[in-house]
Amino acid sequence: MPTTVTFFPVDNGDMTLIRFGDVASTTLLIDARIRQAADDPKDSTRDVAKDLRGQLKKDDKGRPYVDAFLISHPDEDHCLGVTRHFYLGPLSEYPDDEKDYKDKKIVIRELWSSAIVFRRASTQHTLCEDAKAICAEARRRVKLYRESKVIGEAGDRIQIMGEDVNGKTDDLGGIVRKVDQSFSTINGSASKWFSAHLLAPLDASDEEAVEECLAKNQSSVIINFTLAANEITPNGVKFLTGGDAEVFIWKRQWERHKHNLEVLEYDLLETPHHCSWHSLSEDSISEKKDKAKVAPDALNALSQARAGAVIVASCKAIKDDECDPPSFRAKEEYESIASGVGGSFLCTGEYPSENAVEPMIFTVTSQGLSKPGKKEAGYKAAGLMSAAVTPLPHGCA
Repeated sequence: MPTTVTFFPVDNGDMTLIRFGDVASTTLLIDARIRQAADDPKDSTRDVAKDLRGQLKKDDKGRPYVDAFLISHPDEDHCLGVTRHFYLGPLSEYPDDEKDYKDKKIVIRELWSSAIVFRRASTQHTLCEDAKAICAEARRRVKLYRESKVIGEAGDRIQIMGEDVNGKTDDLGGIVRKVDQSFSTINGSASKWFSAHLLAPLDASDEEAVEECLAKNQSSVIINFTLAANEITPNGVKFLTGGDAEVFIWKRQWERHKHNLEVLEYDLLETPHHCSWHSLSEDSISEKKDKAKVAPDALNALSQARAGAVIVASCKAIKDDECDPPSFRAKEEYESIASGVGGSFLCTGEYPSENAVEPMIFTVTSQGLSKPGKKEAGYKAAGLMSAAVTPLPHGCA
């Protein structure tokens, strides 16, 4: 079974599933936005929770699970619905074993989180209830590791993205992944199916102005994944994802890596902050109109597309108006990047059509990244068609 990358249509938000091609079909979910409106059969909101379950395996107790869940940062549009659909707490207290499969909460075998991102977010605004719950779960798992100094069992595991301030993670070396380094462990085991190069969150700065910018620009976990196509093609596709990182962050990425472009290169890019202009420019379009310019360094950092690269905006349909995000001007910049390498730009809110959105599934092959088809075709190509994966007609909730 090949490695697949699925972008779920969640309007302005992120929810992406990597399903690796190993025998275990290991899964990594990046962010979540599951709206309660999807529970109403009269509402057209896509039921992405049902779509997600269609790609997940069950453990020996019949519980659906993801091997790892990465929260890029704790804004509501990146964690909405987590407490409704995912189980947070010790597996010994899992409450849903007697429920129907569709009602069982999804187990998170390993959590990927960043203490410094939560710290920056909490100084800027109040965390939503889902974010508070994830933060509490991360602390529970860190406490277990700190007490035992072992990785622990599935359901208790955590990997911390980046070091915390004032040496607060110095005693957590076994679970801390440092910025500008790569790792390939997931759910307590090494994997030959991916390598993850951690580019952010950037370390804390002693400069007050810099630290303020890191917070104001939605400092997020940024990872450039190298995804294997098969056991003999470990460098199948590079997938760059960066939450809501804005222009200050991408300028810093260029400053740090302009002499080592390989760490910024991609075959698949998820546009930061839902195709926002503020990831590309310091200028306000509402104030400067057509005179608003992109920041060259940020554009350079996000322009390292390889031949045939696909750029995906996880957002609602993009209109030629003053909305941001998504920004029509940003879309034009990304389209220019993609066309320059013979690639393409796609929007989850317009796929396959604005009035009938479906998950967008890419398959990693030895020839590179496949173009997505309709959901049914994408599942067949990825070998995911089974009794547990029932294709839905257009517009079905």
